[in-house]
Amino acid sequence: MSNPVLNERVMKDAPTTWAPPEPTNQHFPPVNDGPITPLSGSPKVMTVNGTISATAVLFVLLLVSATVGWMQTETVEVDGQEFVSGIPALAWVGMIVGVGLTFLLMFKPHLAKFVAPVYAIAEGFFIGAISKAYESWYDGIVVQAIGATVAVFMVMLVLYRTNIIKVTNRFRKIVVTATIGVMLFYGVTFIISLFAGADSISFLSSPSLLGIAFSVFVAGLAAMNLALDFDFIERGAQQGLDKNFEWYAAFGLLVTLIWLYLELLRLLAKLRER
Repeated sequence: MSNPVLNERVMKDAPTTWAPPEPTNQHFPPVNDGPITPLSGSPKVMTVNGTISATAVLFVLLLVSATVGWMQTETVEVDGQEFVSGIPALAWVGMIVGVGLTFLLMFKPHLAKFVAPVYAIAEGFFIGAISKAYESWYDGIVVQAIGATVAVFMVMLVLYRTNIIKVTNRFRKIVVTATIGVMLFYGVTFIISLFAGADSISFLSSPSLLGIAFSVFVAGLAAMNLALDFDFIERGAQQGLDKNFEWYAAFGLLVTLIWLYLELLRLLAKLRER
């Protein structure tokens, strides 16, 4: 297994659209000694550049939707300072829709071309509303979180491309096991908070050393998932997966970056409280 979204099951089950020809016993020299590529007119395959393009489209949709979510989140003025009066109901709908679509694509990755844009729009509205709420409480925190997310992304990309971080089977198992554990923990704490109240698990939002350490751990885990995303994209292109999987890979990368951004936002808020 790897990233819970970009996992090994999907890699194994995904159809490939071409394969290099088998070597023959012919004695005449080949016409071209260059790399073997799909023949002209053959089905299109997943490429790194295609995945980058799909990711760019999803990010544009995310940013546009986040802008709308930011603008739709109302504020009230208290002592000369504006505070968010409440998160719009549509933002929570967007979050729920986003989670549902994530589970859908985990089992139906071939639908990513159609579902991923809807996910970007739904989550974008939620991200915009939440970001405005944090910004009203901690001035400038959104810019800091965006900058930190971009910085972490670039560092992880460099570490992956230079082989400083190598995605081995053991690395995948450790990261995905920890990721699933955090997801289950968040799910359990959410259920507990519904019945016992948000204060029943206060360390999640507390600026205590334990709360900060937990946020650092989760943000680091999200960063490690970026390496798994890069690995999936690279191997998918090498194996010649169907071109539709560019959207699935872009979707998985977007999921990780949204998670990383939210965790960094939470971490920065705790540090501001210290």
